[in-house]
Amino acid sequence: MPWAVDLHLHSCLSPCGDELMTPNNLAKMALLKGLDLIAVTDHNTASQLPAVEKVCAGLGLGLLPGMEITTREEAHLLAYFPSVAQAVDFSRWLYPHLPPIPNRPDFFGPQWVMDQEDEILREEPRLLLSAVDLSIDQLAHHIREAGGLAVPAHINRGGNGLLNVLGFLPPQAPFDALEISRALPCPPDPGIPDYPHLHSSDAHRLEDILERQEFLPLDAPTPQAFFDYIRGWQKITG
Repeated sequence: MPWAVDLHLHSCLSPCGDELMTPNNLAKMALLKGLDLIAVTDHNTASQLPAVEKVCAGLGLGLLPGMEITTREEAHLLAYFPSVAQAVDFSRWLYPHLPPIPNRPDFFGPQWVMDQEDEILREEPRLLLSAVDLSIDQLAHHIREAGGLAVPAHINRGGNGLLNVLGFLPPQAPFDALEISRALPCPPDPGIPDYPHLHSSDAHRLEDILERQEFLPLDAPTPQAFFDYIRGWQKITG
């Protein structure tokens, strides 16, 4: 059956995320808006996911664990994982590839890691908006080796969209889907029809989280059902 989804949300751990995007606030707003499955995809980290997982479990809201990685080319790449544990493990592996540039909370905003009660556990000192030292091809391979899915983010929007960064889709990159912004035209590209398309909010504020407007035909609002859908689509079209 179709389930309402928004698979690209930022918490207050992302420096560009509003301070009100706490684990409880974003999960409860998603539920209020009628969503069945969300993905919290903070920049270059999965440290907020354990708290979000506990909140979502208490609300009966599905959570797809993820993160949004800035590649060496300055493109944004979404990584989705079957479990929070796998996402956190990948986040720990990725951290040394992030340059040791300190965050400036007065300029970029604070980077808060919270618990399930929205209490601040710590503030991440390293600027999470920086690009890691790995290419988009390398990252896509590592994500897949770790059991995840690699999805270029908002490919037709902003300075970090893949089509704006490179001007094309790398033909050999092991992508699993593409996130495309509905708000903007997407230039025709021979590779684009070969991937399932996702449409999400990339919300950094509570009010920007989607209403019930994007649906996926999943068996259930769970990570496993999402992975089955993406891999089933690849099997049919491949």
